[in-house]
Amino acid sequence: MSKPIHILFICVANSARSQLAEGLAKSLFSSEAQIQSAGSNPGKLNPYAVKVMQEIGLDISEHYSKSVDDLSPKFIVGLDYIITLCADEVCPTMVARNAKKLHWPFPDPASSEVLSDEAMLTRFRAAREGILKSLKEFKEEVTSMPSQKSEKS
Repeated sequence: MSKPIHILFICVANSARSQLAEGLAKSLFSSEAQIQSAGSNPGKLNPYAVKVMQEIGLDISEHYSKSVDDLSPKFIVGLDYIITLCADEVCPTMVARNAKKLHWPFPDPASSEVLSDEAMLTRFRAAREGILKSLKEFKEEVTSMPSQKSEKS
């Protein structure tokens, strides 16, 4: 069995988009990948993120917002992909020597605007579906490539 790929999802607060991406990717990749998420200014896991994931049978209620500094050095050294999910705000940057950097700009569904629950759920569902679409395309791309992991080891 080949080594799992290491993927890190980053956004600012690690409360919505990167949490959705982490949960979706863990479900999609299973044991084929080691997946984490983090933020440059961690907040709290957004309850709407938990709700829209529950709608599709995924439980991220035990996830929590964390800083890149909270990740294990072993995970960071082994990173293959760093995927940033920011759209309008300044995305955090991270240097990992061998990691390929990808940028998937998704608007932040969390908002300081006062919106109804249904409006917030609609935003989070749109983010979830957009991220899922990008993840499926990404998985197809990386699983069809010849493994370079064994060359790095």
